[in-house]
Amino acid sequence: MPMVLGFEGSANKLGVGIVCDGKVLANPRLTYTPSPGHGFLPRDTAAHHMACVLGLTRRALDEAGVSPDHIDCVAFTKGPGMGAPLACVACVARTVAQLWDRPLVAVNHCVGHIEMGRMVTGANNPTVLYASGGNTQVSCPGTRRYRIFGETLDIAVGNCLDRFARVLQISNDPSPGYNIEQLAREGSVLVELPYTVKGMDVSFSGILSHIEEVAAQRSDGDSAPSDADLCFSLQETVFAMLVEVTERAMAHTHSQEVLIVGGVGCNLRLQAMMERMCEERGAQLYSTNESFCVDNGAMIAQTGALMYTANTITPLRASSTTQRFRTDEVEVNWRE
Repeated sequence: MPMVLGFEGSANKLGVGIVCDGKVLANPRLTYTPSPGHGFLPRDTAAHHMACVLGLTRRALDEAGVSPDHIDCVAFTKGPGMGAPLACVACVARTVAQLWDRPLVAVNHCVGHIEMGRMVTGANNPTVLYASGGNTQVSCPGTRRYRIFGETLDIAVGNCLDRFARVLQISNDPSPGYNIEQLAREGSVLVELPYTVKGMDVSFSGILSHIEEVAAQRSDGDSAPSDADLCFSLQETVFAMLVEVTERAMAHTHSQEVLIVGGVGCNLRLQAMMERMCEERGAQLYSTNESFCVDNGAMIAQTGALMYTANTITPLRASSTTQRFRTDEVEVNWRE
């Protein structure tokens, strides 16, 4: 397998990873963190990535103990993601590939998460729940493509959690979703929220609007739900929806494996709920920790290595980025 340098910068995480022969040699990452109550804007996020990407690249090379001469290929995230950060990091990847005279590979961000999860966990043919700040979908390996069985109809589950964190003025450090998870552990009162599953698809915008109203209308009385109760209720509701559609996809494909990927995938409560469902079905759950669930450069490097080995190279003229790039658009020619 080749040694590949991967650049990831589709949202507020900037990552540069180096992978060789299925082993992660380096995977440093930096996060742009706005103040509490605010999200990360494309312009500010891109400025952060541009200021940090060269130093992070040098750090990755030093951690791996390699020089540019050892790199066989340069991979980068083509999409989906935020336009300005994507374009910024892709420009660096193109420049590095030309300076070092190396081939370039454009990687789908969602497929990168899946392939990284499969590499780390050893999952063979899993039903995949991809849950992150920008994407939510359930997919299974198909004929030379990942087949999407269900997805969000509006906002992603991570975006739902992040936006509610802003309502409660919860810190963005290390991430709003993580801080909601910690606060939810202190909650015990389940507030009834809309449960919106439509066939195999899910919808979170109505849930978010409803819980925002509940939070705004609270009084100082003893019966008012606390912040912890609201976080607990939101997690229980949205995660139950995700477990339901994942189980239905498993039943349809006769799958006995579940792989959770994406930033929300490292939430321990989501993993516990999915684990219980898998135990009841006699199935196996595969999940990873924060190092590989959250956006990182190694997942782009690993997928780039698979594509490069399958002779998939991206010409410079076709190395543009896109905010919309579906998982099922990618021809998976590196697996049977």
